[in-house]
Amino acid sequence: MKKIGFLSFGHWTPSPQSGTQSAADALLQSIDLAVEAERLGMDGAYFRVHHFAQQLASPFPLLAAVGAKTRKIEIGTAVIDMRYENPHYMAEDAGAADLISGGRLQLGISRGSPEQVIDGWRYFGYRPMEGEDDEGMGRRHAEEFLELLRGEGFAQPNPRPMFTNPPGLLRLEPYSAALRDRIWWGSASNATAAWAAKLGMNLQSSTLKFDETGEPLHIQQAAQIRAFRAAWKDAGHARTPRISVSRSIFALLDDDDRHYFGRGSKEEDQIGFLDENTRAIFGRSYAAEPDILIEQLRKDEAIEEADTLLLTIPNQLGVAYNAHVMEAILTTVAPALGWR
Repeated sequence: MKKIGFLSFGHWTPSPQSGTQSAADALLQSIDLAVEAERLGMDGAYFRVHHFAQQLASPFPLLAAVGAKTRKIEIGTAVIDMRYENPHYMAEDAGAADLISGGRLQLGISRGSPEQVIDGWRYFGYRPMEGEDDEGMGRRHAEEFLELLRGEGFAQPNPRPMFTNPPGLLRLEPYSAALRDRIWWGSASNATAAWAAKLGMNLQSSTLKFDETGEPLHIQQAAQIRAFRAAWKDAGHARTPRISVSRSIFALLDDDDRHYFGRGSKEEDQIGFLDENTRAIFGRSYAAEPDILIEQLRKDEAIEEADTLLLTIPNQLGVAYNAHVMEAILTTVAPALGWR
């Protein structure tokens, strides 16, 4: 059994070929798609965050709206770039979105990936500390955020407040007590997966990973997941962690499916460079008739290791088509693989 969710980047472009013409379209269609996903029996609605791009950028209004319009489905991110975040303001936003949804928030965070502009976090007012790079700054922001989610008081109350204070130091409000256990770290390496485990975060592994061994992505990811579990055990955490992987998977059932995904599918992993020094491996896409797809997915070791699968969706093809894509996986693929 696996939890199966969708992952949307929320692309929009004013092009005749796009069913998502504007930022308003991207946001409203995201809400509608989450409602449809819940109706179909999907387990999660997840959104990617990118700044300075025609994509979803500010996740908490969207997450709160989805939480208000749905009742059961998990809602989350994969991922929020912590280099851009104020941990204190983020703790308030996350607490509010979690309470609105009734405790369904699954918040994926990370140190971030290459962005649309050079050092975009500088425009948000952030600078690495002396001796720190931007990756370290992102991890520092993450640790501050995790500390705030513990709910311990830290701020000295005003002796003459506008409203009566409870006794002792004050914490940020609104506070959601269980949210700390529902924070995920988007990891691109084995080392950061182990770091996330030490801090008690769940693991998100995407379709991109640092190429550390030259092996296929799914094999490297499976090793990363095992390293994460070993570090989790060594840290002595009481609960069982969650682990997700992301994949592009399309069951070819009709002429539309074959038109969109039946030709030119990336059937092999790709190698690229995130910067001049960082070699990365990008995962293949899966697109085939259900019987072929089932046999291909049986061989994906990382999916087998994970408890949660996030299906990346082509959001600009519209809510109805993406609902069809999800339903096809739930009905023609998931049962045969034991995911349902």
